[in-house]
Amino acid sequence: MLEDLKKDTVDRMHKSVEATAKDLFSIRTGKASVHLLDSVKVEAYGAVMPLNQVATSSTPEPRLIVVSAFDKTTVGDIVKGIQKADLGLNPVADGATIRISIPSLNEERRKDLVRQCKNSAEDGKIAIRNIRRDANDHVKKAQQAKELSEDQEADLHDEIQKMTDKYIKEIDEMLVKKEAEVMEV
Repeated sequence: MLEDLKKDTVDRMHKSVEATAKDLFSIRTGKASVHLLDSVKVEAYGAVMPLNQVATSSTPEPRLIVVSAFDKTTVGDIVKGIQKADLGLNPVADGATIRISIPSLNEERRKDLVRQCKNSAEDGKIAIRNIRRDANDHVKKAQQAKELSEDQEADLHDEIQKMTDKYIKEIDEMLVKKEAEVMEV
């Protein structure tokens, strides 16, 4: 039971870190990244689907994303999807290819993006703390049911806190890197 609890706690905390990393990846910096388009949904063939199911994306230059549609008839739908995603990007269709030039960011926009990064990181930390609380509640219930001694309970609480600190530190490190990326001119 205890090993299951530890494994479940680590798995959930790791997933929270991964989700936070994905959120941070999708926040725009001054450089082109295909991850900017991860949130884009395209209405095509009578269904709403992620962009990567109707096109491929690449970054041939530091300030350019090129989206190549699998089917030329979906180009208009892809352009609409990118515009609806509200990423502040202006896609230009050229045959079966869509070019998205990434404008440089002004100081105010950079600060907004840093704020957005901090909010994403804080959401990730809150998720990890909630997982810690759940794990500690399980430990406390096990101790009250006399499945654990008080020493075992204290040791588990310490171990859970160490896990929490480790994953929160990972999020903090990701945040520092992303802030530096965003503020880079």
